[in-house]
Amino acid sequence: MVTTTLAPGRLRPSDLARISSVGLRTRRLRAALSALGIAIGVASIVAVLGLSASSQAGLLAQIDKLGTNMLTVTTGKDISGAEVALPKTAPSMISRIGPVEEVESTGEVTTADAYRSPLIPDVNTNALTVQATSLKLPQTLRTEVVKGKFLDQATAQEPTVVLGWIAAQRLGMNRVYTGQRIWVTDQWFYVVGILGPATLAPEIDDSVLIGYPAAEKYLGFAGHPSTIYVRSATDQVQDVHSVLAATANPQNPSQVTVGNPSDALVVRAAAQSALNGLFLGLGAVALLVGGVGVANTMVISVLERRGEIGLRRALGATRGHIRIQFLMEAILLAVLGGAAGVGCGALATVVYALSKNWAVVIPPEAWIGGVLAAVAIGVIAGLIPALRAARMPPTEALRTV
Repeated sequence: MVTTTLAPGRLRPSDLARISSVGLRTRRLRAALSALGIAIGVASIVAVLGLSASSQAGLLAQIDKLGTNMLTVTTGKDISGAEVALPKTAPSMISRIGPVEEVESTGEVTTADAYRSPLIPDVNTNALTVQATSLKLPQTLRTEVVKGKFLDQATAQEPTVVLGWIAAQRLGMNRVYTGQRIWVTDQWFYVVGILGPATLAPEIDDSVLIGYPAAEKYLGFAGHPSTIYVRSATDQVQDVHSVLAATANPQNPSQVTVGNPSDALVVRAAAQSALNGLFLGLGAVALLVGGVGVANTMVISVLERRGEIGLRRALGATRGHIRIQFLMEAILLAVLGGAAGVGCGALATVVYALSKNWAVVIPPEAWIGGVLAAVAIGVIAGLIPALRAARMPPTEALRTV
């Protein structure tokens, strides 16, 4: 007698795709709910990384537009911690430095407060600062006058003011008209202009700006600048930085503070990215919850489909066939959720970035990492149910139906 041993067949990729999607096609609602957790987690990761990269790209583009060649000279402190005023001659002395191209200054009038009218209580200052200013400040700060005009040689002598962007909002003024005025200390000052946002000098946004002569005449200002804004040749910024303190106050250069506003913006971008870890952690938690949901779905699927498992085993399917079928079903379920999450995260990034006029940047590691994480979750969540299905004897599977 001749005996023939039949070798088990192999699943073709097309057959594997068809049988592994049976559970998803027949139980669509449950599959969708299981994939939702993974989709939320992946969308969170993609959106966090995409928005962070887009905001940094937008901020760096803004820095490039505003220029990295602006330095600031501000008052320092002496040994006792008291603030030391800058000399009145500091701006003119700094302008003599060869690579310096523009020098403008402001001086805080500490004895003055600004209000919408004299009926406002003195304590309601709205955190506004009254500052004397030189006449080409917007040009140096790379901002613009959005309403009215800036101070000139004539208006700098008179009780007139220009409002910073935030100061105008706090005073309830969004336009400039003839006769518009605010109450500064004990008299009316007429509003001639409103500045746009000053990104490199945010202290200007909540300031009420007055010409130096008017501040000295009407408010008793001593004339000492508190902040000097310096534009220099871009390739010589460090050289200018090294001599600014000694030039501004030759007698006490250690009592002068020199800074670069664009460096502060770069630090702010780094601080924003430091918060990414928190949001990525929340995304990871959502992925974990999604993985538990996939595992639960696969366990229930194995229990519900014991008859199918027993019948396939009786018809010649091996344990490996059953194992790969359910494992691929879990991976497919997770990948579908991951793909949906990548799409939602990318869409959220595009919408928000465009609303902020940022360049849309979605790092490759965001969506590649999201898909790989989904695959890994599918493997982990589906492995135990797949092994359990493969170990189920066909007779027992058919008997329990």
